[in-house]
Amino acid sequence: MSDIKEKVRQFIISNFYVADPATLKDDASLLDAGIVDSTGVLEVITFIEGEFGITVDDAEMVPENLDAVNHIVAFVQKKKG
Repeated sequence: MSDIKEKVRQFIISNFYVADPATLKDDASLLDAGIVDSTGVLEVITFIEGEFGITVDDAEMVPENLDAVNHIVAFVQKKKG
């Protein structure tokens, strides 16, 4: 899990404005914090599909799966089986 989490964190920090990466909590809402917007969610989806070889269905594009580092990690783990 830590490898997935590290890749997701690095992607978020590298591709979106995070004022202080050290303060980015893994359970913090990326949308509420203004780090990721609706277009950014599509970038996150493209990243996880390419990086982890999974497909994100339309019905899976919900905050419960994509709105925090921990949510993304859990979603990827579930999809990978």
